[in-house]
Amino acid sequence: MYDLHCHLLPAIDDGPVDIKTALEMARMAVADGITTVACTPHIYPGVYENTALDIRNAIDSFRRELEERGIPLTLVEGADVHLAPHLDAGIRDGRIATLAGSRYLLLEPPHHVAPPRFEETVFELMAQGIVPVITHPERLSWVDSHFDVFARIAARGAWMQITAGSLTGRFGSRPRAAAERFVGEGLCMILATDAHHPQRRPPLLMEAREAAEKLVGREEATHMVLTRPAGIVNDLPPEALPAAPASGSACSSQHSDDVPAGGLISRMFGWARV
Repeated sequence: MYDLHCHLLPAIDDGPVDIKTALEMARMAVADGITTVACTPHIYPGVYENTALDIRNAIDSFRRELEERGIPLTLVEGADVHLAPHLDAGIRDGRIATLAGSRYLLLEPPHHVAPPRFEETVFELMAQGIVPVITHPERLSWVDSHFDVFARIAARGAWMQITAGSLTGRFGSRPRAAAERFVGEGLCMILATDAHHPQRRPPLLMEAREAAEKLVGREEATHMVLTRPAGIVNDLPPEALPAAPASGSACSSQHSDDVPAGGLISRMFGWARV
């Protein structure tokens, strides 16, 4: 599995405070079946002033720590990019990291206030060839009153990333209900852990994959943690990757588990059912 939203790097944001904690998280991820992690510290002006170069340097250092200990975890770059002015300029000049250097950008809206011009900002990024991947919309306090906004931008080509722990109830009943709605209505493109700590915010993805399977079937659950994330890392265009099931068709897909996952993407990567 691929985890494309994870605060794994030590002492760079509000993730692990030291190398010992980061290594514990890395071992947990591997034990859970995760093979590739995007290290995505916050880029938050005035709070976490990380740059793409800072993140790459931190990844190089942590990668050496993993290699020395024989922890088989592939790291790629990324950032949890807070919605702010002039994101397009930051991406163009290389200050803002995209996922594995691809066209896909993790974009985090504010948690407690619906931002002005949110839709316009998303569409402006898309017009410049960026695919915004909206992080954990199910956990935003304003999601219920603005669900139609997320549905509209998803219909226009933005991607939604749902937090694994939300789907399994680790964040409470309201985020779980919202997560199930995103997944069940075909609006979730990828699942990711958004891990910050081994106990409080652990890097566990398999339990969410299993929860998604109950909602939309095995094939679509696999797309959320493997097919689409691998496509992001390889910078495949969205149209080359499996579309999410249309709203209202998710339930019927639960009965497709006996049909092997396949198609163009599976053949390209040599994947069978995982």
